[in-house]
Amino acid sequence: MADLKQFAEQLVSLTVKEVNDLATILKDEYGIEPAAAVVVAGAGGGEAAAEEAQTEFTVVLKEAGASKLAVVKMVKELTGLGLKEAKDIVDGAPSNIKEGVTKDEAEGLKKSLEEAGAVVELK
Repeated sequence: MADLKQFAEQLVSLTVKEVNDLATILKDEYGIEPAAAVVVAGAGGGEAAAEEAQTEFTVVLKEAGASKLAVVKMVKELTGLGLKEAKDIVDGAPSNIKEGVTKDEAEGLKKSLEEAGAVVELK
């Protein structure tokens, strides 16, 4: 039983690169193909694992661009805020437009805002 516990501790402490290497060895040498690689954030791979597993995004308005009025209207439409609140967000750029949205929703918001002339970033 102690051997299994030690083995489990070794698995948990693997870095992202080591997990990928292990998956390759299991597939190539033993014909075992893991259904999904679960990444445990170890000492060296925490940032990479967080980036790969990101499911929530924040849409950030970096600047309004040349068409400020169009961007204010788009922010108003996309957020459901009033005209004054939307204008305050655009004037206060960089500002978060929406937080905790899915990747698809974030990309849609970004596309709409960029079409209106804004400079947008996803975090």
